[in-house]
Parts: sequence; structure tokens; C-alpha cells
Amino acid sequence: MYKKIDESDAAFLRSVIPPERLYFGDDINPDYSHDELSGTTGYPDALAEVVSAEEVSKIAVYAKEHHIPVVARGQGTGLVGGCVPLYGGIVISLIKMNRILELDAENLVLTVEPGALLMEISAFVEARGLFYPPDPGEKSATIGGNISTNAGGMRAVKYGVTRDFVRGLEVVLPTGEIVTFGGKVVKNSSGYSLKDMIIGSEGTLGIITKAMLRLLPLPKTSVSLLIPFDTVINAIGAVPALMRTPVIPTAVEFMEREVILDAEEYLGKKFPDKSADAYLLMTYDGLSGQDIERVYPTVADICFPLGGKDLLIVDTEERKDSVWSARGAFLEAIKSSTDEMDECDVVVPKNKVALVVEYLGDLRKKHGVRIKCFGHAGDGNLHVYVLRDGLAEDIWHEKLRAVFDDLYGYAFGLGGKVSGEHGIGFAKRQYLEMEEPEVVRGLMKRIKLAFDPNLILNPGKVV
Repeated sequence: MYKKIDESDAAFLRSVIPPERLYFGDDINPDYSHDELSGTTGYPDALAEVVSAEEVSKIAVYAKEHHIPVVARGQGTGLVGGCVPLYGGIVISLIKMNRILELDAENLVLTVEPGALLMEISAFVEARGLFYPPDPGEKSATIGGNISTNAGGMRAVKYGVTRDFVRGLEVVLPTGEIVTFGGKVVKNSSGYSLKDMIIGSEGTLGIITKAMLRLLPLPKTSVSLLIPFDTVINAIGAVPALMRTPVIPTAVEFMEREVILDAEEYLGKKFPDKSADAYLLMTYDGLSGQDIERVYPTVADICFPLGGKDLLIVDTEERKDSVWSARGAFLEAIKSSTDEMDECDVVVPKNKVALVVEYLGDLRKKHGVRIKCFGHAGDGNLHVYVLRDGLAEDIWHEKLRAVFDDLYGYAFGLGGKVSGEHGIGFAKRQYLEMEEPEVVRGLMKRIKLAFDPNLILNPGKVV
């Protein structure tokens, strides 16, 4: 059992954190008891808004000695309960550690604190002709949260995911030591890659206090293509051929008309086209518009025989705003259309996406629930949402579990994985157990113990 914070623990925290950055009990904002979606709840005993690695270290040392759980948190935009304090204890908020520390233009490395927002990082580097490619849908998330879940996003097709753009990390271990994994070097074969263990570990192995991010030169131009299809199966069926063309798309997204209508209603903005049941949204970037235009005939030749109805070029500011604001609002739009929902971001081999989407139709009929879906067709990552729509509590949980059991079981049979970018947190632990054999889970548990022998850091998550 973990220690409940008492007055002596509160006195220690007051000696480390000034009163304007320290909260206890009812003074803690209820938002810190949950994340964006998962339904997982837990209330912290104390909330410390830290501003340095040294503050984090002092809290970690004390928590280790007194067996108090510690949970690091950014903006709380997660969807699987990863930042929820299940056992009370101390929540360390990193949102005030939000500085951009250094731009090393010669090495193309940006050093930031973990509370820096993704949209702030993108704006900063793009104003200087540089580019941080990872592009998760939630732009208000912190970079620390992105790293902790190895966030992917829409540009993963061409550029990869967050892990591919982290050069180095400063981390406070659960024992209080402040260490640096990796650095500004491009290549590193010096022993085990502990940096890469931290990435995607959801705050269970260490607390990130600084990140060195790899940058690229900013592409000179970017154009999106919106292609209506008669069915979502046909739309996704075109993706393997599109991925084999000489010009690699930056993003390949699929979406259904129902989700677009949800976004229109939510935003009060019109989508450029609503004539079809499904769409592919593709983006290309490069040195010039002429380079990108050369791919248009190839895209048309692939898509039109498979049911593509048109090729709409999203090149005006008005069209870009209407298309990408809708895509960015899908989660909130679906959420606003029902009283409760849960999601998974199952990932399968790219050529199996159509099979999963078709299977979702079977699940709708079998379980009698609405299921909405969109996602990254170019990398096999689907975002699937099961909607409650007024079902009684017991029936809702019964149907939700049945849908997820069926869906994950089907995806695993196709060689899929539980999560493409949202992580495991607390909400998806049972499905990680379904996916991975005992020997693999055992390795994960031993890694956790090697970093955190006292099991105080974000307990109850991942493994």
C-alpha cells in the first residue's frame, strides 16, 4: 500500500515548492482527476507545479523514501488514463516548464522543456525556416506528453513518429537522479538505447525534464488533395498503390461522411464536398508546386478506377481552413454527438486497414451500437469510437467490453497492435495482456523494476 500524504509530507512539499505553485485536497482543480476521454478517475493528494529538474528530483527522492506515488502530467489531453493518479499521492505538473531553451541551427536541434506545447514549437521553428514533422491531432498537447506516448499523427507516413525526432532527453529517475540519455549526435551505438525506452513509456520509467528535438528544413510548399469515393472500403483500397508511387505523400487520411457532418455541426463551418460516403485526404510537400503537380495524374489514375469521383485540390486558404479544421475537430465533434464514448487507436499492417473498417460494420450490427471511425490510412492506425447514446450504465459497459474484445481479437489476428499512438495507460492494459505473450510482459515488468524498484512512478499503468 502507498502512503497517504499527511501534514509532515505537506510540510516537506512546502519547503520545496512555493505556495502559489502547490495545492492540496479540495484546492486542486478537479481536471487533475481525469484525462480527456478515458473515464479513468483518481484524485491526487497534492499537486506541485514544478519549474526545474531539481524540484522534480527533490520530490522523487522524498517520495521514494516515504513510498508515495508520483504521477507526471502535462495538459491532460491523453485518452487512456495515462496521467490519472490512481493511488492519490503527488501529481507533478510540468506545464510551467514550457521554455524553448536553445535552437542549434548548425546541428538542427531544438532543446525545449517538457511543458512546451506542440503548436508553440511548430510556430517557433517554422518562423525560422525549419520544421518539426510530428503532427498529432491535438496541437495543445505538451511535447513531454507526445514523447511519453510516442505520438504519431498525420505526417508519420513520410516522416515517422515522435521517436524518430528525439535526439536526447534529460530525465529524473524515480530514485531522484538527473540523467541525460542521448544527445545532439546523429548516430549512437553506445550500449542500450535508454532514451528510446523512455519514449513511449508513459511516465512509468522516468520524468522528462528536457528534450532535444531533431529538425528539418521547412518544405517550400504543401498541397492537399481531397478525393471523394463511393465507399470507405474503396477509398482505403487505393492506399497501397498510392504508397508505391515515386512521390511519397506526407499524410494519407481516411474519413467517412458521417464524421464530416459531425465536424460541420460542431464547428459551424462547411466542408468543401459532401457528395460522397467516404474520402481520402492526402498531403504532399516539396520544393515547388510544380513538383507536386506532377503527381496529380498518377493519383487520379489510381483512384478513379477504384471509385474515386473527383480530385479536389486544397490550395486556397479557405479550403485549407475548412478541410483541416474539420479533420482536427473530429474527436470533439464525435464526442459532442453522444453522452459518452470510448475509443481505441488500434494499428494493423497498412494493407489490412480495409478489412478492419469492413469488420466494424459487422460489429455495429452484432452489438447494436454506433461506431465511428477515421484515421491514418497511410500507416494503418485507426481511431475507432464506440458511442453510448443513452444506454444504461451496465448495458453500456457490457457492450463496450464486447466490442473491444471482438475488435482487438480481430486486429491481433491480422498482426495488429493495441495502440498506434495513444498508449496503454490504465484503460487498455487488459488488451496489452491479450496482445503480448507472458514472456514479453515479463520483460516489460522487469524493465519497470530496473528503473523504478519501489513502484512509485505512475503506478497501475502500462504493465
